[in-house]
Amino acid sequence: MIIEKRIKEFEKLGFGMFVHFGLYSVHGKGEWAHNINITPKDYEKLFYSFNPDRDWAENLVLTAKNAGCKYITLTTRHHDGFSLYDTCGLNEYDAPHSPCGRDLIREFVDACNKHGVIPFFYHTLLDWHEKSYKENFPEYLKYLRASIEILCKNYGKIGGLWFDGMWDKKEENWEEDALYSLIRSYQPDAMIINNTGLSARGELGHIELDSVTFERGRPKPINLAESPKYIASEMCQIFANYWGYAKRDFSFKSLSEIIEDFCVCRRYGANYLLNVGPMANGQLRPLDKAMLDALGEWRDIYKEALYLPRPTDIEIDGKEKNFLLKGDDCYYFFAHDLGVAGNVNVELSKENPNCHNVFKFDQKIKSIKWIDNGEDVFFTQEGDKVTIVTTPQLYGENLVVKIAKIEL
Repeated sequence: MIIEKRIKEFEKLGFGMFVHFGLYSVHGKGEWAHNINITPKDYEKLFYSFNPDRDWAENLVLTAKNAGCKYITLTTRHHDGFSLYDTCGLNEYDAPHSPCGRDLIREFVDACNKHGVIPFFYHTLLDWHEKSYKENFPEYLKYLRASIEILCKNYGKIGGLWFDGMWDKKEENWEEDALYSLIRSYQPDAMIINNTGLSARGELGHIELDSVTFERGRPKPINLAESPKYIASEMCQIFANYWGYAKRDFSFKSLSEIIEDFCVCRRYGANYLLNVGPMANGQLRPLDKAMLDALGEWRDIYKEALYLPRPTDIEIDGKEKNFLLKGDDCYYFFAHDLGVAGNVNVELSKENPNCHNVFKFDQKIKSIKWIDNGEDVFFTQEGDKVTIVTTPQLYGENLVVKIAKIEL
C-alpha cells in the first residue's frame, strides 16, 4: 500500500476550522438561501452590499489558532457561484467587483501565513449562477478547471482543496482525472478531498483523493482493503443547523457534544473540521466565538494527546466510549462520563465495577496520571490484564472527557 507523506502530515493537524462565507452571509438565512427563501433576482442584489471589515481575516485566523485549529478550510466559491477571489476575467461575480473591492482569499491566505495556520480552499463543484452548468456541461467543466487553476497558482502553497457538489449530477462525467491532475501540477503536496455527503459518509472515491469525509456524522474505521494507497479521514460538523450564517438559528449543540466529537475523531485517526459562518461583516457571531474560546481552553489542557497520538486496537471491556491512543513512548487513556464528586448519584468506592476499565496490555506500566492535575490514577496490572479504576471529578469542574497519560 502506498503511503503518501502529505496524508500523514494532514492527520497530524488533527483539528481544523471550516468557514462558510459569501453573499448568503449578508442575507443571514443559511448558505442555501439562494434557491429556497429568496428569489435569484433578490439574492443577486446582495452583491451590491457585500463589504466585509478589513480585519475579518486576521480576527478569524486568530480565533481559530486560539481554539487549537491547525488549518482553516474557507469557501472560496459556494454553490451560488460567487467567488471570494479574483476570478481574473472569468466573470465579474466576485469580491473584487463587489463594493468590497478586495481579493478576500489573498487576505485570508496572508493572515494564515502570518499566524502559522495552514490555508485550505473549499470550492463548489456545482454552480447555480454559471449558465453553462445547466446548458453546456463540458464547457462548464472547463470554466471550473480554470477557476481551480487560479486558486492553485496565485496564492502560494496551500494545504489542500475541498470539493463539494458532485452529488448534484451523479450520472455526469465530471472529468476528475483532468481536475486532479491540474491540481497536482501546481500543488503536488496539496490534499485533495471531495465530500461524499450525508448519504455516503466514509466512502472511497477517485484514486487521487486523499481523505474520506464524514459530514455531520462521527467517523468510523474505513476499509482500505481494496485501496492501493493509504487514505485519511475527516469529520465536518457545525455548531448549529446551518453552515452559513443564519441569524435566527438558535439550535446550538452543547460544548460537551463538540468535545466528545473531537475525541471520537482522534479515536479513529480522523481530523475534526468544525464549521463557523461569519456574519456579513466577516466577523463571527459572538456565540460561535465563545464556543471556540471555551473549546480552546479544554484543548490547552490536553493538547499533547490530541494531535500526534494514533489509534490503537485495544478494546476496553464493557466501555464503549473509553479508549486508548498511542504516543511515541506512552499511551493516553480517554475517560468519559466520570460524574462529579458530591453528586448523590455518584459512588466514590473503588469497588464500584462501573469505574473499572479492563483491557489487555502486554507492556509494563510505570504510572498513570491525569493530565489536567497530575494526580495518580489507581490501576492494577496482572500479566496482560490491566484495570484502570476511575473516580469522579472534583466538585466544581467537569472536563467532559478526562485524559490520563500512561507511562511505560
